[in-house]
Amino acid sequence: MDSFYRINIAGLERDLQICKVSDRLSIAAFVLFGDVELTVTAARELLKMAPPHDILITAEAKGIPLVHEMARQSGRNEYIVARKGVKLYMKDVFSVEVQSITTVKRQSLHIDATEANLMKGRNVLIVDDVISTGESVRAVELLVKEAGGIVAGRMAILAEGDAKFREDILFLQQLPLMNPDGSPM
Repeated sequence: MDSFYRINIAGLERDLQICKVSDRLSIAAFVLFGDVELTVTAARELLKMAPPHDILITAEAKGIPLVHEMARQSGRNEYIVARKGVKLYMKDVFSVEVQSITTVKRQSLHIDATEANLMKGRNVLIVDDVISTGESVRAVELLVKEAGGIVAGRMAILAEGDAKFREDILFLQQLPLMNPDGSPM
């Protein structure tokens, strides 16, 4: 039987499925894909608190609808996605490794010279759906700096676990880590 954690994000109620990560840890799975209402609302609310920036970046994949909607609402015609794999069209690739709480093995994130040029000397806002350990954000930050961009800020819809104590991120709502039985830690 599935168990759920009810959360209110910017006035919208959602039930997040509890998923086992290990024998001692579960998480409430937040999936933005397919939820247009939440994507539009979260983008609007994040933009209200966003620091000044020239361009947005996110890590593939769950932050893509959010960064797209933030760019659309702010009247920008571009954003960057740090890809999990090198694509044929990518030239002069920059890469970093990352270990996320929701993936079993280490992953790599990649941008190419074209994307690096979009960031060079510009204020870049790092956006994600959830910040937990901060590893994905850290990896994207390394890509921004390697490309010559300036990190304008870090934002997410949710700050999971101890991320809520970080002073370097802005977020809409806290999300607790879960005990194996699905109760909040």
